[in-house]
Amino acid sequence: MLNKFIPIFFSVLFVAGISAQTSNVKPSALTGDVVSINETLLVLKTKDGALNVGLTATTEFKKVPPDNPKLSAATAAAASDISVGDKLLVTGILSDDKMSLPAKAVYLMTKSDIAQRNQADTQRWATRGISGKVASANKDTGQLTIEVRGLSGTQSVTVTPRSGAKFLRYKQDSVQYSEAIAGTIVDVQAGDMVRALGDRSSDGLSFSAEEIITGAFRTVAGTVKSVNPDGTEIVITELQSKKDVTVSIGRGSTLKKFPEEMAMRMAGNGGTQPGTGQGGGRLAGAGAPGGTPSGTAGAPGMGRPGMGGGPRAGIDDMYERFPVITAAELKAGDMIAVSSSKSGAEDRITAIKLLAGVEPFVRAAQMQQAASGRAGRGGQGSGFSIPGLDGFDNP
Repeated sequence: MLNKFIPIFFSVLFVAGISAQTSNVKPSALTGDVVSINETLLVLKTKDGALNVGLTATTEFKKVPPDNPKLSAATAAAASDISVGDKLLVTGILSDDKMSLPAKAVYLMTKSDIAQRNQADTQRWATRGISGKVASANKDTGQLTIEVRGLSGTQSVTVTPRSGAKFLRYKQDSVQYSEAIAGTIVDVQAGDMVRALGDRSSDGLSFSAEEIITGAFRTVAGTVKSVNPDGTEIVITELQSKKDVTVSIGRGSTLKKFPEEMAMRMAGNGGTQPGTGQGGGRLAGAGAPGGTPSGTAGAPGMGRPGMGGGPRAGIDDMYERFPVITAAELKAGDMIAVSSSKSGAEDRITAIKLLAGVEPFVRAAQMQQAASGRAGRGGQGSGFSIPGLDGFDNP
């Protein structure tokens, strides 16, 4: 959510560009989180490391509201308004070693303001959101027909964008809402995942959307075959195809492990948390990997509320609380599930979310399929459910 501050950066850069017309030295505009601050100096944690920001009597301070991140909405502020953890954008002439900057202007969003905005967004998507799998996309009308999974089954819903609706697309190898890029209906294909914000009709069969975000994802399960020494690649034998798939572990990958007792208990309850009826997400390539939702709206199969749209604890919230692991902790024979963006390569994927400790869900699905007489390759079928892998990041 802190990245939602980014839209104002371009406005600030524009202002900096105007200032530069009267000087041979071009000002810089840098962003980061406050690590420490005193009357004359603050330390900012930027993407490139620590930056010492000098504060002077001529430094201008402005506060930008998270719900309207534009310079025109900024109000006068002071250095005393800044606290550790706040998000800042500073402008000025960067030193040659790029480690210090005397601030000409400081734009801030406070940590508490951001938290309040996040909470409001969570509630908004919990009560007015929908999510599902694209069945078809009408390029002429812009309408999407999506399959929304509920406790009683799957329902077909027609999503119609309103005039001026915001249309976004998840970036490759990312499910972060803050990293989504502009998209159009042309980008959408059957099988993609979609989330929309708006209003659902009284009969539940149509949805008027003011914001739509889509993405194409793939989720696979397999048995670890090998892990390279530096932990950047894992080779698994996919359960469904029985072929080897190389899983790349990048900077944006998250690796977690399902607690053994919880996995066994939930697998025994058909993928739900005992006493809640909360279902998990399908593994067999149907779900979009998630971020850190908290009671956001959509289909139970994606870690969201049910058909009625009421809020509940997101399955991905549970995922966030799972123990973090490293690739080095995995060994040959371990069973893992991995969510990734779809790409042309079938034998190589980049992990967005990796979850170990999923054996109970696989075994439960295999037993269920065998009992119903429809055993498939690798035991993957419509009833295969691993909570935590499906879902979207919370806007």
